[in-house]
Amino acid sequence: MPPSLNVLLRSRALKLRLVVPDAGSAQLDEPISWVHSSDLEDPTPFLDAGQLLLTDGTQFPVDVPRDAKAMYDEYVERLVEHGIAGLGFATQVIHGTLPPALEDACRKQGLPLLEVPDRTPFIAIIRMVADYLAKEEHARAEWSLQAQRAISRAALRPDGLTSILGELERQLHSWVALYDAAGNYVRMPRNRPVPSDIAGDVTAKVRNALDLGTRSASHLEIAGQSVTLQTLGRKGSLRGALVLGAIEPLDPARTDIVNSVIGLASLALEQARTLDTARRHLRAGVFEQLLAGSTDVAVRTARQVWGQLPRDPLFVTASRQENPAPNLLEALELLADDYRGAVFYALRGDLLVVLAGRQHQDKVLELLQRHGACGVSSETAMEALRGALEEASRAQRRATELGRAAVEFSELSDGGMLGLLREEKAGPVARGLLQPLIAHDAAEQTELLATVREWLANDCVWDKTARRLGVHRHTLRNRVDAAGRILGLNLDGMRDRLELFAAVQFLEERQAGNRGK
Repeated sequence: MPPSLNVLLRSRALKLRLVVPDAGSAQLDEPISWVHSSDLEDPTPFLDAGQLLLTDGTQFPVDVPRDAKAMYDEYVERLVEHGIAGLGFATQVIHGTLPPALEDACRKQGLPLLEVPDRTPFIAIIRMVADYLAKEEHARAEWSLQAQRAISRAALRPDGLTSILGELERQLHSWVALYDAAGNYVRMPRNRPVPSDIAGDVTAKVRNALDLGTRSASHLEIAGQSVTLQTLGRKGSLRGALVLGAIEPLDPARTDIVNSVIGLASLALEQARTLDTARRHLRAGVFEQLLAGSTDVAVRTARQVWGQLPRDPLFVTASRQENPAPNLLEALELLADDYRGAVFYALRGDLLVVLAGRQHQDKVLELLQRHGACGVSSETAMEALRGALEEASRAQRRATELGRAAVEFSELSDGGMLGLLREEKAGPVARGLLQPLIAHDAAEQTELLATVREWLANDCVWDKTARRLGVHRHTLRNRVDAAGRILGLNLDGMRDRLELFAAVQFLEERQAGNRGK
């Protein structure tokens, strides 16, 4: 620590006397950055905050009444406003004793006041502070060198990154936390945890910094605690963040140590990134094997790398990611690692696909929904993976259309095949197919569309439909045949009857929707 007034007062060689404040005051332990002597009425333009000012009182004429209170009050007020650490007043030089009005002003305004005896030259005080600062600087440099060596030795251990952070924590006497690219706290076996009362706020700050995608360092106050946050990695490709807490402001020596750790941690994480890229290529290959039905080969490959693949039954979740955020892929890698292969993901073009069982599906959705719309298949088996992928893809497209975070395939399939067609916007197609019939009815004043609608509603039963329409059975048959010719459909066959039925259904729904608007 830099020298303080107490350090000077304890020196027998200087023989300084404490006048203000009383012994034991915390002000006496405040650091002194330097000592300056001046007899100007206003020396503040030449001083910095935290300095000790020495004066022999030349600026206070001896013949001025010793109780000239205003003059001393204004002088002390200027020093206090400038942040001066204390005032040393020499006696037996100009003034025989300490002016009482000066002592009163210092006591009233809280400025420490020392009496400097006539046999103590100012240069002796200045030299003592200078020597103390030089020793302090040497000690900091020595500490920095030893700390750098300790961190370098830690980097050579098998658990290099863990040891580096543990050593940094020991050197700085603070807690140190590492966060991955997704903003998740990485637990280190020997490190102190983030205090529980600020853990949530720290995580939020880390994620905000990572979302910006740029290298940054910031000093924050969270719930009254000082925290330093430094992102790791390259711009646009951040690997995580380092957070230091319960720490004093970083001086140059501490800053050097932190920068060394940041460099080593970034290097370790960058090496891990190369390995992760290779793993993603391997994941893509395994997924293609699963789609091709080569399940045995895929399982053997996965077992050597991840331990296992998700077990049946499972869900397939799809998310369109043209440029996947690095922190998303990092989070999925960590999720897969945490669950020892029970969660599997792969990139297939711009489609991110995740396989997971029911017990892990909520965690998967929570993560993917932060990065865009996603679709979820029905619960399925691995052997039906290709169909489940198609379901998830359909649901993902629907989620995008609706602006929803997620859509499950069951929401689409509840309406059967017609429900699926409806989600594919078959309404305009239905109107296009029926348009010739609609135009014929309008031009010829016929009701062929109404006739086939009633016929289909009565399951294509001729007699029942004829009675409901109040026409002869042969008349009904002639009208249906005419409608078929106009539409280019053979209504004697099931295929064309089904096509006409679907078109009529979609047209009715569209008309009902328009009436409701």
